[in-house]
Amino acid sequence: MVNIRDLDPSASPLDYYGSELRRLREAAGLKQGQLGDIVFCTGSLIGQVETARKVPTRDFSERMDAALGTGGTFSRLVGLVLRSQLPHWFQAYAEMEARAAYISSYQAQVVHGLLQTKGYATAILGVDYSSKLDRMVAARMERQRILERVQPPVLWVVLDESVLCLEIGGREVMRNQLAHLLRFSDRQWVQIQVLPFSRGQHAGMMGSFNLLRFDDDPDLLYAESYDSGHMTANPQVIRERSLGYARLQAAALSPEDSAALIARVMEERYGQQPGPDGRTVA
Repeated sequence: MVNIRDLDPSASPLDYYGSELRRLREAAGLKQGQLGDIVFCTGSLIGQVETARKVPTRDFSERMDAALGTGGTFSRLVGLVLRSQLPHWFQAYAEMEARAAYISSYQAQVVHGLLQTKGYATAILGVDYSSKLDRMVAARMERQRILERVQPPVLWVVLDESVLCLEIGGREVMRNQLAHLLRFSDRQWVQIQVLPFSRGQHAGMMGSFNLLRFDDDPDLLYAESYDSGHMTANPQVIRERSLGYARLQAAALSPEDSAALIARVMEERYGQQPGPDGRTVA
């Protein structure tokens, strides 16, 4: 059944994307089903995107650009669409994160969002966003594209050892997540340290936080509570947290020793183990 719904292109990035897709499809003389056949999806999916009922993926956008000869219009738009799906209180931070030249982060409970696998992100976001899980996960994966730039930001993350031990999504998800962290070992712009339990009290006991450094703007501190985020450029706060972060880096294991610990936890805690019948299970 053809989806017909008037959109206000100025209402949101998703509405604008949908209206542009309909306009360019009709200009090409194609019905929804015909376009779907060209890009190997259903006409219903085309209609859902055109009526802003479905959030497009980057792969979908690239196929639309190829089919309609748009010169990359939808590939450029999709980043804005996906970013708009982030919680409203997080969107301002995400915009600043995308502009940062240097990101320093201490994570007390979970892996930093820029380093999460899709499975790990799905498990975390499913707790609070089950009704719109697909779009939330897509938005988080989109954030990670800043690490694929020709000139990516420097990302330095200190993880509390508890992050490695908190089983998010099950053993297989955790094993894949820790393996993913290890794959960053050969990227000079990404450094990961683990703060071991043996250090006891430390400078990050007030919780997770991020420090953003820019080429031409003041540094920012970001921290969040259950349903809100807080950013500040207050020089005294930045000074205190920067010192605290330096102390965390000094207390944490070196990147090389951290990788060894991650590998050990991955194998000992989440590796293959014999099941009741003697066979190995993941």
